[in-house]
Amino acid sequence: MIVLGIDPGLANTGWGVIETRGSVARARAYGCIHTEADEPLHERLGQICAQIEQAISRYEPGSVAIEDIFFGQNTRSAILTAHARGAALVACSQCGVEVASYTPMQIKQSVVGTGAADKRQVTYMVRNVLALDHDPKPDHCADALAAAVCHANLSRTFAMSAAQGGAAARTLARTRSGLTASTEHDRRVDA
Repeated sequence: MIVLGIDPGLANTGWGVIETRGSVARARAYGCIHTEADEPLHERLGQICAQIEQAISRYEPGSVAIEDIFFGQNTRSAILTAHARGAALVACSQCGVEVASYTPMQIKQSVVGTGAADKRQVTYMVRNVLALDHDPKPDHCADALAAAVCHANLSRTFAMSAAQGGAAARTLARTRSGLTASTEHDRRVDA
């Protein structure tokens, strides 16, 4: 399974591609889309959309995992991040690739084992899970790779639950509104 993870941001959108075979995951590529603050908003969003489309075209992921927006104290920052996330989602739609959305807490829980993990812990686990010999930099890349790892983990769990009787898969599907893959899709990918 090939998964593209996206950590959206207007100034910096991280992306990372992983490939899984069974329970083994490896990073294929990652990068950061940087846009300049003095450029018009529509041009910045166009750059994000175009570069995500390029990554999808080049690496042909079966699915995309994108981080949900965290609404903290800074409303303006959240709105700008929402614009960047929208541009990435448009790219996914235009390329016809399935999208799953995860909160930062869900990603941390899946990758580190606790939703309260800090950036250092996430980076450490991404490095180890993907057998990298370095920390992915900038942090946006590590976060994007973490989103991809989260999706791969949950997809594998979903497929195993479905194969073992379906009740657990139905429960997981109800609790994972962002995971849109069907049981048939997961079986086909893992076959």
